[in-house]
Amino acid sequence: MNIEAELEELLKREGGYVNHPADRGGPTNFGITQAVARATGYAGDMRNLPRETAKAIYRKQYWTAPGFDRIDRLAPAVAAELFDTGVNMGTGVAARFLQRALNTFSGGLVVDGQIGQKTLDALSAFLLKRGNRGHLNLVKVLNGFQVERYAEIVEKNPSQRAFFYGWIDARVA
Repeated sequence: MNIEAELEELLKREGGYVNHPADRGGPTNFGITQAVARATGYAGDMRNLPRETAKAIYRKQYWTAPGFDRIDRLAPAVAAELFDTGVNMGTGVAARFLQRALNTFSGGLVVDGQIGQKTLDALSAFLLKRGNRGHLNLVKVLNGFQVERYAEIVEKNPSQRAFFYGWIDARVA
C-alpha cells in the first residue's frame, strides 16, 4: 500500500472542519479530533489545522506507531483496512480485530491490540497457507467485525445513528 496515496484518500473522505453536536470527538478537521491534535502539539484553532499536520499525525499515530506499516509488508490490503479502521475506531480496536480474525482461522494469539512478532508470525503463517485468496478473505472478516462494532455503537447510543450510514458507505462498502 502506498501510505502517501492512502493519506490523500483519507483526507478527502474525512473532509474539512466539522463540529457536529452528536460527534463524541468534538471539533475535528480532516478527521483529526481536537484531543488528538492537542496531544500531538497542535495548539491552534481546529478550523486552521494544516493538511500536512493532519497527514503527519495520521502517519505517525495511526500507521507507524501501531505497526500497520509492518503488516503492509505482508498483506497490503489488510494494512489498509487496519489503518482506516484504526482512524475511525482506534488502532487498538483495529489490531484486536486482526488478532480475533487470525484466531478464528488458526488460534493461538492473545487478543491484546498490540501488533507484535506473534501477530506477524500468525499472519505470515495464515498467508502462506491461504495465499492471496486468504488475504482477501481476511479483509472480509475485518469488515464484518467493523460493521458489528458500528451496530453496537448505535445500539448503545442512538444519537450515533446519524453517522451509521456514512460509516458503512465510506469505510466498509
